[in-house]
Amino acid sequence: MAPMKHTLIALVENKPGVLNRISSLFRRRGFNIESIAVGKSEIPNVSRTTIVVDGTTTSVEQVRKQLDKIIDVVRVFELGEEDTVSRELALIKVKATSSTKSEIIQTVAIFRANIVDVGTESLTVEVTGDENKIDSLISLLDVYGVKELARTGRIAMTRGNPSSGLPDTGHASKVRKSNTAQTL
Repeated sequence: MAPMKHTLIALVENKPGVLNRISSLFRRRGFNIESIAVGKSEIPNVSRTTIVVDGTTTSVEQVRKQLDKIIDVVRVFELGEEDTVSRELALIKVKATSSTKSEIIQTVAIFRANIVDVGTESLTVEVTGDENKIDSLISLLDVYGVKELARTGRIAMTRGNPSSGLPDTGHASKVRKSNTAQTL
């Protein structure tokens, strides 16, 4: 079985050290995390972690089960490609002269990206989309010279109804109860 990209979502209690425990699990298993993005979720005191990793389906499933055993992890699930909406954000600083600025602006407009900063010798572009869109824009801007690049990594969620993998109210109340019990 050939390795392929897998997108895992881990809903975790928003506590110090949780991200370290998650990344250590992948390190111990010899997985390279391609991207990891963490932010607040719709549930109070719960963060949503999106992890993109290369591996066989069997090995990623083993890691998913081990992640689920970490005490601060509320729920872990894998998103399939067909039922997923995923995006990435990139900031790209491009060398720009007075003669190339209009060309760069036209290229950026084709990708529905935005110019967020204009310097005397550069333009900073903000682009949101799937990885292919961002890679394509970077490739086109490379001709002018990319001075600096920052990418967020993939964030993702299921399409349609939340019942396709998101926690129900029972999980949210469990998290709130465990947080309350620990503060007493």
